[in-house]
Amino acid sequence: MRTPGLAVWQALQIATTLAVPGKTTGEIDAAVRHYYEQLDAEPLFLNYPNSAPGKPDFPGVTCTSINQQVVHGIPGGRVLEEGDVLSIDTGCRIHHWCGDSAVTLPIGEIDPEVQRLLNVTAATLQMAIDLIPAKKKWSEVAVEMQTFVNDAGFTAVENFVGHGIGQNMHEPPQVPNYRSKNLQPRDDFDLEPGIVIAVEPMVNLGTKRVIAESDHWTMSTADGKVSAHFEHTIAITEEGARILTAAPVDQEELDRLLPIATK
Repeated sequence: MRTPGLAVWQALQIATTLAVPGKTTGEIDAAVRHYYEQLDAEPLFLNYPNSAPGKPDFPGVTCTSINQQVVHGIPGGRVLEEGDVLSIDTGCRIHHWCGDSAVTLPIGEIDPEVQRLLNVTAATLQMAIDLIPAKKKWSEVAVEMQTFVNDAGFTAVENFVGHGIGQNMHEPPQVPNYRSKNLQPRDDFDLEPGIVIAVEPMVNLGTKRVIAESDHWTMSTADGKVSAHFEHTIAITEEGARILTAAPVDQEELDRLLPIATK
């Protein structure tokens, strides 16, 4: 799964170079789509079925969510402006295996409190990765994630969770980023070698409540305040947690696993 993970990392690097004032989310999506075509990689989000009967499938290879948009923002003609923040989420399948990752980026200079939100959300993800080898069950990690977020003065979104990932993007188990009151002991899982999960904290500046937008995909904060989202695909191994969507160890790894990316 390192190959699709590395492809997703590279896709986000391409997206990051375009995440500047004046660019549109549609341009970012087109660039990532072109990259996946070069790799002969299958975009996981494109034409993903809507959970609501009769509603449109997802039209992009990326989710591009701006400011108060939490997740599932549809790429299009929206022009990025100085002071915005943009969450980019994308995934692909290569040789039957999947990778999935997300990052939230500042567009130019942003409000210091919003920057702190981004920093705390990224730190929440890193803390979870660091805790995996030290904990026995995922619920122990999730509790510490939510505590960290709340202590920083922010709220953890509870409408969406991370997920297992393998030959399909969404596989068991569910991976909440908060203390789930509805999580039954049978639904918790041991942190044991062989499991691969997508961990994706979503953190809001204000209320944790989210609302659906009229496009039937985009989910936004109920109070209109900014949200941040970071995600990695993580393999639990005998040596600890391995981030499959992290940057390449060196140029040799990039050349070996994704030769097209270096041409």
